[in-house]
Amino acid sequence: MLEIDVLSLFPAMLQGPLADSIPGRIQERGLAAVRVHDLRAWGIGRHRSVDDQPYGGGAGMVIRPEPVADALATLRRPDSTVVLLDPGGEPFRQARALELAERSHLIFICPRYEGVDERIRAMADLELSIGDYVLTGGELPALVVIDAVLRLLPGAIDAESTIEESFADGLLEYPQYTRPAEFDGVRIPAVLTSGDHAAVHRWRRREALRRTLERRPDLLVERPMTVLERTLLDEIRAESEDAGDR
Repeated sequence: MLEIDVLSLFPAMLQGPLADSIPGRIQERGLAAVRVHDLRAWGIGRHRSVDDQPYGGGAGMVIRPEPVADALATLRRPDSTVVLLDPGGEPFRQARALELAERSHLIFICPRYEGVDERIRAMADLELSIGDYVLTGGELPALVVIDAVLRLLPGAIDAESTIEESFADGLLEYPQYTRPAEFDGVRIPAVLTSGDHAAVHRWRRREALRRTLERRPDLLVERPMTVLERTLLDEIRAESEDAGDR
């Protein structure tokens, strides 16, 4: 069972989403346990202070190191991995989610205000960012990372779902269709109802490559290609050139 502890100044932002849908069911089935802690429980003095003004001046408040250190002294174990959510951290990707899903205990630190005292960084094992933008706190990034990790736990969801989805093998996912077979004059690709599993597999791989080439070509730069994938990419590029000549 994966155990997760989250340190936040606004626990209610996490408790609802983590108790619902797939995260909630995963916990009900005993595959994971997620506990959200109010960092103020380790606050300083009668008012449980957790922040202060930055040295050198400037706007906003900064999370002090003592409450975080005391919280980690309570929660941290030899098998723990402490994750600080921060815009300057490592970009969060599927490969990291897979790696974290294999850990036994994760602790997430959710910053607030102008961020954390620099000395808190030394307390973390990993810093993660979910994108090149700034949010009001680390709660939403923590939810993103936790959701991505929980669904990868063995038995959490249908294993086939995680194998073929976007980024699982470095590509965006192929287009998906369901009923009706025709909607607003647009029919689904005939190959999907052909019953030819090999043809369906080839079409899906081709469309995954096409979508990735069009939307995220950076993912293809260093990705190892199979012979089939190289052939399909050549076909896609040739089609694009032909269309451009018309």
